Amino acid sequence: MIQTVVKRDGRLDGFNEMKIVAAICKAMKHTDAGEDASLAKSIARFIALHGQEQMGVEQIQDAVERQLMGSSRKDVAQKYIQYRNQRSIARKAKTRNVFLDIVNIKSTDVTRENANMNADTPAGMMMKFASETTKPFVDDYLLREEVRQAVSDNYIHIHDKDYYPTKSLTCVQHPLDVILQHGFTAGHGSSRPAKRIETAAVLACISLETCQNEMHGGQAIPAFDFYLAPYVRMSYKEEVKKLEELSSESLDDLYDTPIDDYLEKSVDQLEGKEKLKQFAINQTVHRVHQSMEAFIHNMNTIHSRGGNQVVFSSINYGTDTSAEGRCVMRELLRSTYEGVGNGETAIFPIQIWKKKRGVNYLPEDRNYDLYKLACKVTARRFFPNFLNLDATFNQNEKWRADDPQRYKWEIATMGCRTRVFENRFGEKTSIARGNLSFTTLNIVKIAIECMGIKDEEERVNTFFAKLDKLLDITAIQLDDRFKFQATAKARQFPLLMQYLWTGADKLHPDDTIESVINQGTLGIGFIGLAECLKALTGKHHGESEESQRLGLRIIAHMRDRANEYSEKYHHNYSILATPAEGLAGKFTKRDAKQFGVIPGVTDREYYTNSNHVPVYYKCSALHKAQVEAPYHTLTRGGHIFYVELDGDATHNPQAIMSVVDMMDRYNMGYGSVNHNRNRCMDCGYETAQDIAACPKCGSFHIDRLQRITGYLVGTTDRWNAGKLAELNDRVTHNI
Repeated sequence: MIQTVVKRDGRLDGFNEMKIVAAICKAMKHTDAGEDASLAKSIARFIALHGQEQMGVEQIQDAVERQLMGSSRKDVAQKYIQYRNQRSIARKAKTRNVFLDIVNIKSTDVTRENANMNADTPAGMMMKFASETTKPFVDDYLLREEVRQAVSDNYIHIHDKDYYPTKSLTCVQHPLDVILQHGFTAGHGSSRPAKRIETAAVLACISLETCQNEMHGGQAIPAFDFYLAPYVRMSYKEEVKKLEELSSESLDDLYDTPIDDYLEKSVDQLEGKEKLKQFAINQTVHRVHQSMEAFIHNMNTIHSRGGNQVVFSSINYGTDTSAEGRCVMRELLRSTYEGVGNGETAIFPIQIWKKKRGVNYLPEDRNYDLYKLACKVTARRFFPNFLNLDATFNQNEKWRADDPQRYKWEIATMGCRTRVFENRFGEKTSIARGNLSFTTLNIVKIAIECMGIKDEEERVNTFFAKLDKLLDITAIQLDDRFKFQATAKARQFPLLMQYLWTGADKLHPDDTIESVINQGTLGIGFIGLAECLKALTGKHHGESEESQRLGLRIIAHMRDRANEYSEKYHHNYSILATPAEGLAGKFTKRDAKQFGVIPGVTDREYYTNSNHVPVYYKCSALHKAQVEAPYHTLTRGGHIFYVELDGDATHNPQAIMSVVDMMDRYNMGYGSVNHNRNRCMDCGYETAQDIAACPKCGSFHIDRLQRITGYLVGTTDRWNAGKLAELNDRVTHNI
């Protein structure tokens, strides 16, 4: 007698005789003689009694065919066989259609899921083929039933699901000093320690690129200025030694001579060793500038992931007050301002200025001049973004202004907004840590499901009850993925688990990574708070104080639950303001199909990114800041504040400084500024003016350079439909 059934994906399920009855009756309805429930039940009962204890789906269907062919209803057997064939074809058709879209380089949500990846190239196609075949494998073999159902029902989205079977982690903040001081081996050759600024800049690139191929998310350097500063002095000493060779005199007293700043100056009016010292400084500055140029160029041209995608890279800097650290920052900013290639804006690395009172924010601060330069560069090139170290939740009690290694206690961020700082299992730091994986909740859908409840209190209470169930499913799914990742061997990540992840230096190649990865975080994300509130209250949080209170209550509740899950599962759970890109339209499209067009909820092609005020809602930058700021302390997994400026910001760095002032005033953690930038796709010419044709080469191939989530994309040709619709809806904010 049949007890269990082996499904097509290998999972076991209890045998249900009525499923056979239903299938036979369905086939009977398509015959002239019609339905015969008695015969259907008789056949099902016979198969149940005479089958093996465990049988596969195909075996059972074969048995049904044989019984029908041996009965008086051979016409039903024919319809049943036809139905089986149609289902088989249908299962293959979905994959076939997706593959044909990739082959024919069509612009679809699948091929434009990630705007930083060119899915039209051969390598890009291979990645998409692999991605689209891997996701069903994850659904079938790696997810528990309630999680699979939540994904299927459009309640949750598991990010980077195609990388799930690889056991890879999401991202990491590179302790670059380890690489620079000791070198590394991650392939067939070894890299020696750095001895000059050029080598240090190259090793920074190699570290980011190599680790990108071991992980599915972004790569970041938490203290770019501090890490590279020693190699400025080493390079200066090299220049002094060159002068020793030319002059045939000892200049060793210049090796460690105090240098307040590395600034290029004329040597014409100088004499003796002062002249030689300034000449060496000038040469050093030139070398640092070229190294920063090369670093930026490499990060925009060196491909990772099968020669298809540049490294998703970020660098944090701003708080090194040494002359050498200041030199690194100044020349990095100057190179960024000048642009790459034909003068176009560099897409990567995402640059992040760490703003800190007493260091670089006030006029009397040592690095205030560099802060002003950073704002000038942002006004033209979008980067750097600004990370507020003075936000109450971004501070570490161990930070001291006179600590030469204070960067260890400074928060750093990466990519679209990923934040890793608090840690239940070690030091509160960003260095050598990262996110393990994250999953996003569709809070809009559960709000839509509550819209029919007239009593407001009951409606809101029902929403929270549904939210709790979804949070429970998400927490256990992330725990399941953690346990799966934990089985990976250290040798599967030759760079990450040898030099970059905290505690990994103690692992042997065949050790699992279980003992060290709990230093990372598990992110519970959300999307569409604005639409969620619109469904529950009739207004979003940007237009109603009542809705704002409910919005804060929702995200605070999620934060509290994340803390509970951290205790229950013994992980670093955190709430993430999801940087929705492909997901922006995916959730919406399916909800609109199920529930129809709901004004203010499903009437656009996208849901609003995380807790942001809707992009189409016209308000001042101040109002936007006041609404969004309270969410930053609740979303410790990552967040960002955007302002859209109108017109040419190139000559208005004061507008950028005003945004940073708002971040300071309202205790926001991370922010950036968008503005106009049109780019000729043929020659690279850029301008803030709206142009139909390029004044440099005459091309009509003009594109709008814009930030898609937290990063820039060189062309909107790679944006999916949802994000393009959002881009077209964006309004500017008066400062």
